Amino acid sequence: MSATPSYFPIIRGDALDYYLSQGYYRMHQDLFTCRFLPINDTLYTVHWLRLVLPEMEFGSEQRRLLRLNERFSTSIRPFRLTDELEALYAEYRRSITFDAPETVEAFMLAGATHNVFNSEVLEVRDGDQLIAAGIFDSGARTLAGIMNFYHPSYRKHSLGKYLMLLKIKHALAKQHDYYYPGYLVHNYPKFDYKLFPCLAATEVFDCVTGLWLPFSWDTVAAQSTHLMRDIPNEYFEDFDVD
Repeated sequence: MSATPSYFPIIRGDALDYYLSQGYYRMHQDLFTCRFLPINDTLYTVHWLRLVLPEMEFGSEQRRLLRLNERFSTSIRPFRLTDELEALYAEYRRSITFDAPETVEAFMLAGATHNVFNSEVLEVRDGDQLIAAGIFDSGARTLAGIMNFYHPSYRKHSLGKYLMLLKIKHALAKQHDYYYPGYLVHNYPKFDYKLFPCLAATEVFDCVTGLWLPFSWDTVAAQSTHLMRDIPNEYFEDFDVD
């Protein structure tokens, strides 16, 4: 928060950079972190990711996706809730098979009337039609991807991955140091798409040492084993253990 009292407090860019570097992330109007995720009575370990932007290189698959969608127009504006955004998200939510908040407002604000983050939205349009939107928060030297959603009629265009690439291109243009896509979950591949942009530039957070390490599945497996080993047995009474 700003050191100066304000009717409209914001999280300073350098403060957001710091908390992201410590494995924290945005939830509504707060910052949180976690090490475990219960899914269908099974307890999984969580592993936070970031991309080192000076090491970013798009490969052939990423360049192909950028070419596939280059006919669409894109723009970036400060985040503001609109009926158009909510209508697109409603279409997206009806098409998915996993739990998600009911609205963009519920995801981003959860009833708050003021956004304490420096948030922007990247819009993708086919002519005048909004077909995809990606919301992100900016720090002083970082960018955190918060929300991506798209019209299900454009599924073949992989717009979720496309939005990640566009956010990274924006962060590179700003000469930021890191892009934070959130976490993946050991042995639960639904989140593995976050590795798509550039595996070689991806790091994984070690919550025990506080260090960021070059990403590998062996590193994730070792972290998961360590986290599970250190939890008292009584914590597992209600869960199967991954």
